[in-house]
Amino acid sequence: MSDTRIKSTSITTPRPMRPMRPKQASTVEQSMEQSAEKNSPAPTAQPSARPAARPTARPSAKAAAGFAALAAIGPATWGTTYVTTTELLPPDRPLLAAALRALPAGLILLALTRRLPSGDWWWKAAVLGILNFGAFFPLLFFGAYHLPGGVASTISAVMPLLVAGFGIGVLKVRPTRRTLLAGLVGVAGVALLVLRGSATVNLAGIVAMLTATTLMALAVVLSKRWGRPEGTSLLALTGWQLTAGGLILAPIALTAEGLPGHFTGANIAGYTYLGIIGTALAYALWFRGIERLPASSVSFLGLANPVVATLAGLVILGQTLTVWQVAGLVLVLGSVALGQSRSKAPRARA
Repeated sequence: MSDTRIKSTSITTPRPMRPMRPKQASTVEQSMEQSAEKNSPAPTAQPSARPAARPTARPSAKAAAGFAALAAIGPATWGTTYVTTTELLPPDRPLLAAALRALPAGLILLALTRRLPSGDWWWKAAVLGILNFGAFFPLLFFGAYHLPGGVASTISAVMPLLVAGFGIGVLKVRPTRRTLLAGLVGVAGVALLVLRGSATVNLAGIVAMLTATTLMALAVVLSKRWGRPEGTSLLALTGWQLTAGGLILAPIALTAEGLPGHFTGANIAGYTYLGIIGTALAYALWFRGIERLPASSVSFLGLANPVVATLAGLVILGQTLTVWQVAGLVLVLGSVALGQSRSKAPRARA
């Protein structure tokens, strides 16, 4: 008991002594200082991390030109869809053409990547597959069957303006005046480039092309918002969407249109080209552009579609450019450049 009393007094007696508390306080202060030193790099690391992202944005500004060039391959190949449809595919079968373009390409990509969606990406891939392929392809082929390529290309040129409009509600990004101006200049340039006085107008074809362009613009914005699931390649993501769209199209096409009596060599060549080059490869590069570039920037790359269609007419069909067409070509190229240059600032902020 005496020992415990001594211990208790030894504990209680130092309490009046103030020097002990400063030592304890000093240790607390030291620990606080150490924790502050540990925590202090965090705020400094964040500013340092942000500038670190900006230097990466500078080289990526150069890389952005490469991403844009690769992404433009998609619209460039799509510019040949109209002539391929009318010259190589069986007539009056837009649903069959859409199904055979989407489903085989999607199954090939699934076989190569061996990856299926998980979680909410089952319904996200289905939504994107319907917008990009399940609904877009039939409307596109319907427009190709019922409209001249120039008229269809002019309607599709409004996509940058539609992307800007959808971006307000989905991405919470307001388009700048320069973006809107570039979109209007692009439409005017495409009209001068591809329209001619002899162009015929079909109301159903116009409605189909306008709806298809609207769906694709919405798909661009949603793809930008949802991004890509971690650990999933772009080929796998493309395969999900193509397969989803193709599975929806296949039974409808077989029921409504059926198969032709026989497939000619030209038919097989047309379907193969559209499926492998114009779909699997083109959309993988297009989705990569959506992932790496601002949505508005990617949408302006779609103007490569009518440009390539016009140049193909020059090289393959021996056509010549009028003065108005040259002016339209300059306006289109200026619109694309204007849209790309404006997109650098949002990228640096992100």
